[in-house]
Amino acid sequence: MSKKAIPFMLAAGLVLGSAPAVTFADPPAPNEQADHAFDNKVIKKISAERLYERVDLLSKQPREAGTQGEYDAVQYIKSEFESYGYETEVQPFTFQAWDGGTSSISVNGSDFAGDVHTFNGSVNGTVEATLEYVGLAYAGDVPDTVSGKIALIERGEISFYEKIQNVIDKGAVGVIMFNREGTEGNDFGSTYEGQNIPAVAIDREAGLSLVNQLQSEEVTAEVSVQDAGPIDQTSYNVIATMKPHKNKDTGQIVTVGAHHDSVAGGPGANDDASGVSGVLELAKIMAKTPTDTELRFMTFGAEEKGLLGSYHYVSTLKDDEINRISAHFQMDMIGSRDSGDLIMFTPAGEKNLVTDLGASAGARVAEVVEYGQLGRSDHVPFYLEGIPAALFIHAPLEPWYHSPQDTLDKISKEKLKETTQIVGAAVYRIARPDTPALENARVAPGPVHYEFDDRPL
Repeated sequence: MSKKAIPFMLAAGLVLGSAPAVTFADPPAPNEQADHAFDNKVIKKISAERLYERVDLLSKQPREAGTQGEYDAVQYIKSEFESYGYETEVQPFTFQAWDGGTSSISVNGSDFAGDVHTFNGSVNGTVEATLEYVGLAYAGDVPDTVSGKIALIERGEISFYEKIQNVIDKGAVGVIMFNREGTEGNDFGSTYEGQNIPAVAIDREAGLSLVNQLQSEEVTAEVSVQDAGPIDQTSYNVIATMKPHKNKDTGQIVTVGAHHDSVAGGPGANDDASGVSGVLELAKIMAKTPTDTELRFMTFGAEEKGLLGSYHYVSTLKDDEINRISAHFQMDMIGSRDSGDLIMFTPAGEKNLVTDLGASAGARVAEVVEYGQLGRSDHVPFYLEGIPAALFIHAPLEPWYHSPQDTLDKISKEKLKETTQIVGAAVYRIARPDTPALENARVAPGPVHYEFDDRPL
């Protein structure tokens, strides 16, 4: 899941389009025979073992957008969709990534022994100056004496932007930042427009060693960043389409998505191999299931770069397609044993068709699912086009989020299966041939009461 904040465009007066909506009626008691058939067609066919095996396969290597790992995942996803009989498209798109070039540090004339990582956005250049430790670099704690020096900063508590700006405001000419307590590695850090000093990252052990050295002697350091800058890279969406029964086609479309990319260096077992596995499982189950609705199962690239894949996909839709998409279901991080309970997030924190369906399906499969407000996943571009959309995720998140520890051993088969069952049940309520199911009491349970949950991610 992307950390980037998404602009809340409704506040600016954006007028959204509208999509067809299926709404709850006031039904009498459900028909037990129809419900039993529903169970057999979808719920009981979902396999926890298959879900887990796909997470295992996808999480064997990182899948950062634009890398070979992502490409390998895309080819696997494509082959799975095709094996289920779907018409499948791989949709490439170009995005700008950051190439850190070559960065290095020297200390008192000797080459630094540890790994050095270039901050995203760092300017190129070489500076040599006295090193000064400024702790966490809170504005009130940065001394005037850092002027003309390279600031040694500890990561944590406030943003990279604030830390770097605070030392720039006091005249620092370069930055070396070391990782915070309880973390590993040095792959972190961003500078922002106007922060025009070389900035690099090192691991915690190396940083603490420099702090200790400064306690006994003055240290002159050199920080060099060369050939860093933006480059064009390619990521991919994978879209599998199943047309409805030609004699029962209502014209509506339902989309189900997850993102297949991971963060750099992260195996991404939960984020979001789990969601991809859920999408593939539902595609497999629904492949032989008659529908009156076109189903599109999709996985997006470059979600971790700012929802780029889903924005690209939605930008390619024709007006007619947008008007016919009745619902978008997004599965992101659905399998961690260490996360909280399932919740449905919408960008505006308002109920819609998807959350109505999800709450009803949850009551049937396990328990009622509550809803909340969040705009940090691939449901957002659909929502901005007026399409009812929601994110299915467990919250609060697990401690391993966006880290190398997001591995298979942290995955719960039970959570994987239950969430996939809930989404599958909700999707099938729209797609089954006797829809609009929620207006037909013979095949739909009644609406359920579900509450807003102001739960943090």
